[in-house]
Amino acid sequence: MRYMLLICGEDEAHKAMDADGSFLASCHAWADEMQQRGVLITIGGLQAPSDATTVRIRGDQVLLTDGPFADTKEMIGGFGLVECADLDEALEVTSKHPAAKYGTIEIRPLLET
Repeated sequence: MRYMLLICGEDEAHKAMDADGSFLASCHAWADEMQQRGVLITIGGLQAPSDATTVRIRGDQVLLTDGPFADTKEMIGGFGLVECADLDEALEVTSKHPAAKYGTIEIRPLLET
């Protein structure tokens, strides 16, 4: 089963992750390990929410808004897509991600089509 990992955290957590410069290296190490295990499909980081554009259709109008859809303390900073045998394996894989020490990672099963 495939699972989306939504990597979230507050701005302060993001600053803490970058403080000593080791966070990115530890993310690469996690990705390498998960690729070797054959569970990682892809992973990526996102630009700041201030760089987002929100799209809505209301009637025949396309409404664009600069910035995120919602003003929240936590932001989605990245994502991962893994393929695991079950939720237990997805939890084990996710618990090893370095971002879990600073923020939260939401695990969501993908709809199978």
